[in-house]
Amino acid sequence: MQLVHLLRALTVELDQLGGEFASLHGLHPTDLRALIHLLDAARAGTEVTPGQLGEQLRLNSAGTTALVDRLERLGHVRRVRDTRDRRRVLLVVEDRAIELGQSFFGPLIGGMVAALGDFDSAELAAARRFLLTMTQVVSATREG
Repeated sequence: MQLVHLLRALTVELDQLGGEFASLHGLHPTDLRALIHLLDAARAGTEVTPGQLGEQLRLNSAGTTALVDRLERLGHVRRVRDTRDRRRVLLVVEDRAIELGQSFFGPLIGGMVAALGDFDSAELAAARRFLLTMTQVVSATREG
């Protein structure tokens, strides 16, 4: 149980830090989750439509539209037409949002990457497997 409690403590700390970032930049916590989802998708080379974002965040159509409108108004996201299917709209994170995130979270990420240097490859593999498994458990609970 100690690992479960430590993982919970980490998620609380990260959530508080995310809340500070959101508050500092006039964002709702859901806005931040949306940006994280969009950034992760971009890193994976995956396109995201407003409908897909809404599904991921468990928002209805009206809530998704309000979210995307807000992020667009703040200059963090833009809607673009899919070049393969002009009927489809894709969401793209603006450089401004990326720069804001890097300026705030960059030191944290740098510290985390530096701390990883204290672990050997077997320890990192075990940590990776643990985190992936815990993510799957949480996702399955959320879906169920």
